[in-house]
Amino acid sequence: MTDQEEQELRAELAKFKEEHRDLDDAIYALEALPMPDHLQIKRLKKRKLHLRDRIQEIEDILLPDITA
Repeated sequence: MTDQEEQELRAELAKFKEEHRDLDDAIYALEALPMPDHLQIKRLKKRKLHLRDRIQEIEDILLPDITA
């Protein structure tokens, strides 16, 4: 992997982590409403899970699990 590719992956990773945190805040705010929109919450949670999987994939690329 080139330095450029690694920098791009790290930038993407940071963006996804920020979006993941933002989704946490949005879900919390929606759940705190007197009449929460459960469909919207479900969609946000699904997006959050997708981001978590993508974050894990990128971290696995950047920090491969090497067992000796």
